[in-house]
Amino acid sequence: MRTEHHPLLPAAPGARHELISLHYGTSHGRPGTGPKVYIQASLHADEVPGMLVAHHLRSRLAALDAAGRVAGEVVLVPAANPLGLGQWMLRSPQGRFEWGSGENFNRQFTDLTAAVLERCGDQLGADAQTNVALVRAALRGAVAALPATTSLEHLRRTLLGLAVDADVVLDLHCDGEALLHLYSTHAGWAAGGELLTRCLGAEVALLAGRSGGDPFDEACSMLWPDLAERLGPAKPVPPACLAATIELRGEGDVTHELAARDADAILVYLHHRGAIQLDPAPALPPSVCEPTPLAGSMPLHAPHGGVLVFLCEVGQRVRTGEPLAEIIDPISGAASVLASPVDGLFFARERKRFAVAGMPIGKVAGREALRQGSLLSA
Repeated sequence: MRTEHHPLLPAAPGARHELISLHYGTSHGRPGTGPKVYIQASLHADEVPGMLVAHHLRSRLAALDAAGRVAGEVVLVPAANPLGLGQWMLRSPQGRFEWGSGENFNRQFTDLTAAVLERCGDQLGADAQTNVALVRAALRGAVAALPATTSLEHLRRTLLGLAVDADVVLDLHCDGEALLHLYSTHAGWAAGGELLTRCLGAEVALLAGRSGGDPFDEACSMLWPDLAERLGPAKPVPPACLAATIELRGEGDVTHELAARDADAILVYLHHRGAIQLDPAPALPPSVCEPTPLAGSMPLHAPHGGVLVFLCEVGQRVRTGEPLAEIIDPISGAASVLASPVDGLFFARERKRFAVAGMPIGKVAGREALRQGSLLSA
């Protein structure tokens, strides 16, 4: 195992932050023969479950590496947002938005499709694997050339530089209170998303093309289908990167039991992808869910402020019109019932129990794509 330190551009004199990455499979003086895997935890720095999963992964990966069982390279970033980890206000972590800009830490990652075409478009030919190698080299150069005039831009560039040439990118997040679920793309599903869902035991898999906002996972994966569409069959470009955002249940689901289970599930997936070798070889888990469109994930919003009382538990199958939550104005006594807008699975809900007007308080995964535009929450 090799540890790399990545100092970030300081925002002011005396301010110092650095990103730490752990690299497995490259410490034996041999080139990797398997895929490159990139795993990062807690890009939203107040979402803690991923950091504990990374803690369990590091010891397991170290043992596999020492035994020569890492066939390719696995890059693990146990805390992907050192900037956000320091953002506390009145004893509460504020790790979703960067204070200086107000920007979501998991948005506005650069789409590198045009830069890659400029760098290697005329070199691409009829051999798909040669094209993949050329595109990855161009990606590394394009990321290195990105401007970084703020600490946030430097963090984004550093994370992309570690991940953008990987075969597999796993971005570990969590929701308020939720089932284990994941977000990926249609191309990602074809490139191994179904296998990932099975290994994780995810109960919801939400797929989209571009979901809006340019999140980290799509910056790593979406350029591959975009390149394929632009270049056509004469210059084949396969979907060479599966990237997924994995929501590790809820904010409070921070236990060694769950983290160990999730770490082991990720290793089972990496085994079946050929990145590591487990002994004994694990059986492939059964499928738990079918994918549904991200545009069919229907949010519920509070019509006014008040006490939030849920009438339905996460994990329940619900019908259109079924009551899911109640908002009670403690001053006037007025109460509003929020009903499910679709048939589907009530898979995530707000952890707080007081809502303000317009606040998203839950999500139901339906099978029909009903929404348009930006599909991610703020």
